[in-house]
Amino acid sequence: MINNILVPTDFSEKAEYALKVAADLSRKYDAKLYVLHMLELPMHLATGESSSNLPEAIYFMKLAHKQFEEIMDKPYLEGIEVEEVVESHETYQGVIDAVAKYDVDLVVMGSAGASGLAEIFIGSNTEKVVRNSQVPVLVIKKDMGDFDVNRFVFASDFNEKCKKPFEKALDFANSFNAKIHLLYINTPNQFVSTHEAEAKIDNFLSGYDKDRFNVIIYNDDTVEHGIINFCNAITADCIGISTHGRKGLAHFFNGSLSEDLVNHATRPVLTLKI
Repeated sequence: MINNILVPTDFSEKAEYALKVAADLSRKYDAKLYVLHMLELPMHLATGESSSNLPEAIYFMKLAHKQFEEIMDKPYLEGIEVEEVVESHETYQGVIDAVAKYDVDLVVMGSAGASGLAEIFIGSNTEKVVRNSQVPVLVIKKDMGDFDVNRFVFASDFNEKCKKPFEKALDFANSFNAKIHLLYINTPNQFVSTHEAEAKIDNFLSGYDKDRFNVIIYNDDTVEHGIINFCNAITADCIGISTHGRKGLAHFFNGSLSEDLVNHATRPVLTLKI
């Protein structure tokens, strides 16, 4: 159940794409929406070494609140319980801290891809949140209009450790009554026969109504390319993927596959911590 949703914002266009999706989800789940802005103050202000810096720090704070006032006038937020949060920590750590502080169930954040969000969300902030968040993170790349999910793809190696994130992915997909595609990617370097892959997925689905799912074994040169190419082929609305965070995913889901998808996929990506 999703009761609290967190949206980090730098008031950029990409961040607003995420905010619109979060607003749609808030209505669907009747959830409270927390909108977080991280003030990245100049060092002399952040350290608070002198009381003479106070007026300048207050200026940055007032500027943030003015931008929040403009956001709150957006028609897509009408009728939603929204709380603004302004902090002055490192961006990604501030998001992680806010998740714990406000008992957040889902983070929705915008990203421009490999270069990160303009202005505040530069570099790898989105990647760091994906890597460290204990709750699901939904990454949005573009204006989604009215957010809906009809075709949901859960990509996995279907090891037992993926059961918990799989359950959360199912809850998300089922809230939209989405058709659920279970995707296993075969690559030349880690090839298994169709029989072996089917047996592994069949074992993973023990206890589930298997008729609910469309199981696909897809061949490509890399796992990432396979996920993106399959999702493009069926015009998927959202990609779900589990992540170990810093430890990487077991079997072929090692390294930073979830972070690579967040950077390179144009479709919404829902990452779920193992």
